[in-house]
Amino acid sequence: MSDVEFPQGFVWGSATAAYQIEGAAREDGRGPSIWDTYSHTPGRTLNGDTGDVAADHYHRWADDLDQVAALGLGAYRFSIAWPRVQPGGSGPVNQAGVDFYSRLVDRLLELGIRPVATLYHWDLPQELEDAGGWPVRDTAARFADYAEKIVGALGDRVHTWTTFNEPWCSAYLGYASGVHAPGRTEPAAALAAVHHLNLAHGLAGRVIRDLAPAAQLSATLNLHVIRPASDSAADVDAARRIDALANRAFLGPMLDGAYPADLLTDTAAVTDWSFVRDGDEATAAVPLDVLGVNYYSTTLVRAWDGVSPKSDSDGHGRSAHSAWVGSEQVEFLPQPGPYTAMGWNIEPAGLTELLLRLHREYPDQPLMITENGAAFDDVVSPDGAIHDDRRVDYLHRHIAATHQAMVAGADVRGYFVWSLLDNFEWAYGYDRRFGIIHVDYDTQQRTWKDSAHWYHRLTTTNRLPDPALTPGPTR
Repeated sequence: MSDVEFPQGFVWGSATAAYQIEGAAREDGRGPSIWDTYSHTPGRTLNGDTGDVAADHYHRWADDLDQVAALGLGAYRFSIAWPRVQPGGSGPVNQAGVDFYSRLVDRLLELGIRPVATLYHWDLPQELEDAGGWPVRDTAARFADYAEKIVGALGDRVHTWTTFNEPWCSAYLGYASGVHAPGRTEPAAALAAVHHLNLAHGLAGRVIRDLAPAAQLSATLNLHVIRPASDSAADVDAARRIDALANRAFLGPMLDGAYPADLLTDTAAVTDWSFVRDGDEATAAVPLDVLGVNYYSTTLVRAWDGVSPKSDSDGHGRSAHSAWVGSEQVEFLPQPGPYTAMGWNIEPAGLTELLLRLHREYPDQPLMITENGAAFDDVVSPDGAIHDDRRVDYLHRHIAATHQAMVAGADVRGYFVWSLLDNFEWAYGYDRRFGIIHVDYDTQQRTWKDSAHWYHRLTTTNRLPDPALTPGPTR
């Protein structure tokens, strides 16, 4: 056991997302989402994998929650599938879908575990995409209506309501580079999506404040740690430009009530931002009880000379179309290893850097690590054990980095490991495993990896365990 000890009340949790684990894609009235359509489109996902069955959580949820309890977790972060609750994205609720989440929340409370519910983790009802999707303003209004219905049904039983998970991905990967659903490659539409996601966050946040005043309100952002390749003016400006698109396009409206001026200038050749109406930015800035932070790796950029072969190692999937709207003059450089199975560099210091930046810029805003984890090529030993030493080391170093930020003053309230279970990893299908619990997709058997045993030691002692002491069950 190390000297690193976390304060009493620090929340240890794990996180999942509906489309990645639930399965039951056409059961009990669930409608199709953009990820159903995208994953069933040939060539979109690795091996043609879909979330039709995933980890079959829809049928195994009670056993999975027992796993959460056995891990000693104080909170469980899950997402609600909009098309399961409101199949077409408008109109009456599907009661079977509401009942599923109601049972899940009730069981978490019985187990003494805080329910942390995300309203949107990328599964837009297909009917709304057919009507234009997030680039269309009406989708924000539909989202607020959906929030009113599900928050009204679950009420204050949910401890924390999170409006969105990683709207950056929804906007830029979904509508600019096309490597996520719905797979569109329209730069102007991507920026319109950015705005309507921000607007929807504010509208839904106000609904949550009204209907569940005792609940905590949050949003989760995948904030990028962007470093220039040199201290040249051109490279520093490249980092500034990408920071505007990656971070301040969401932090600005959500926390400051305004888009950064340089973002609007940088993208003026793409759009005039006329979709932003008077009052929208103020609406987006609903006060947050906690800001969720997802962190996996860092980003290295420099100004492209326009002649040399351009590097596009941004870690977000290969596409002929850039996610970085209006930034064709910026290139993304490979970084030194080691790497995870996603090809992402492992850099715990980046997490400390990010948390301290947020503390510096928003000193009164409490923070929560809502996702952090790593995919590796796990091997099941002949005795059935999974010795994922690299994942244990990854978690150990990043949780230590979180503690370093806290010692330096960052107000971090908790940490959620990604992920509870191996699952459908979006365009990478079932090839990438992030779980601390192994899932045999043929049998759906769950098996704790060494990382789960290590995490259990942490959650039950509040002290960072020595990775060398991990092997062997603790229950």
